[in-house]
Amino acid sequence: MNEPLLRSLTPSVLGILVRRGADFAAAEDAVQDALVEAVRVWPDDPPRDAKGWLVTVAWRRFLDAARADAARRRREDLVDEEPAPGPAAAVDDSLQLYFLCAHPSLTPSSAVALTLRAVGGLTTRQIAEAYLVPEATMAQRISRAKRTVSGVRFDRPGDVATVLRVLYLVFNEGYSGDVDLAAEAIRLTRRLAASIDHPEVAGLLALMLLHHARRAARTAPDGGLVPLAEQDRGRWDTESITEGVRILQAALARDRLGEFQAQAAIAALHADAPTAGETDWVQIVEWYDELARLTDSPVVRLNRVVAVGEADGPRAGLAALAGLDDSLPRHTAVAAYLHERDGDLVTAARLYAEAARKAPNLAERDHLTRQAARLNARRRR
Repeated sequence: MNEPLLRSLTPSVLGILVRRGADFAAAEDAVQDALVEAVRVWPDDPPRDAKGWLVTVAWRRFLDAARADAARRRREDLVDEEPAPGPAAAVDDSLQLYFLCAHPSLTPSSAVALTLRAVGGLTTRQIAEAYLVPEATMAQRISRAKRTVSGVRFDRPGDVATVLRVLYLVFNEGYSGDVDLAAEAIRLTRRLAASIDHPEVAGLLALMLLHHARRAARTAPDGGLVPLAEQDRGRWDTESITEGVRILQAALARDRLGEFQAQAAIAALHADAPTAGETDWVQIVEWYDELARLTDSPVVRLNRVVAVGEADGPRAGLAALAGLDDSLPRHTAVAAYLHERDGDLVTAARLYAEAARKAPNLAERDHLTRQAARLNARRRR
């Protein structure tokens, strides 16, 4: 069974059904039924035109459901409009589906789940496994999202920024189960970039590629986190880096800077350095200044503190840190790092231990705990 082919056809088939009059929720259910039927039938009887077959079967499933629903008896006159088997029109509705799935009335988690289901073609089980929640819970979340957007006009103008935010959330979820969400986010963003000419879409794709290029070097054999400065750069994916830099340069040349382009520029400077010691921290600080101007984000300002500490020394970094709210996530970990760089091992060890207690996940907690233990062992020698 050609699962990538089925996945790639899903948005276009779904779009055809919606344009023919099906509401989003009913169309999505009909397409899912058609995909299940394809998995059953195609191995023994593959169709000559896969897309036309899916459109025909999905449309029949939609009509069957419409006839069975008394509240939708008015849809029965659509029977005569059933498309004949054969080649379907080459129309790509992926872009409209992105905007529909990122509707502002949806919560971010619901928008992500709906995007993975409707545009990514993942099953409810796969999405549930990726998010480590029961399949029934994810099914309810997707059903609520479909009901929310079922009355939205398919041709409603969408917000590119919202779509990009949803894709960025998908990417940051990482991976678990049998679905690699980081790779899936890159695939979806590539499709969006092919559908819309927008520098921030290109910036997000570049950012994903540059971050993903370092993935193999981010964890040790025991599963522990490996900081950027300690990563084996020979394990970085140079092809992804080259592609990401090329896409970024083309986007920046359009002189319409956005936050994803600025983040990608920072990632590119890290990727360009042969060693950690050769990183151009002065330029990175300048890009963080641009990013802070664009977003006014406290988290961006905290990351800028680290860059200042590298460019101008740890005391300059600590001075910049003093102006930020100490309740920010990872504020304590940054303080620990800068104090260690400044030679204050006692304070650094105490702050690493404190940061470990506040860590948002087990891997980060273990890393910070080891940092504290390392400094305490140095002091005892």
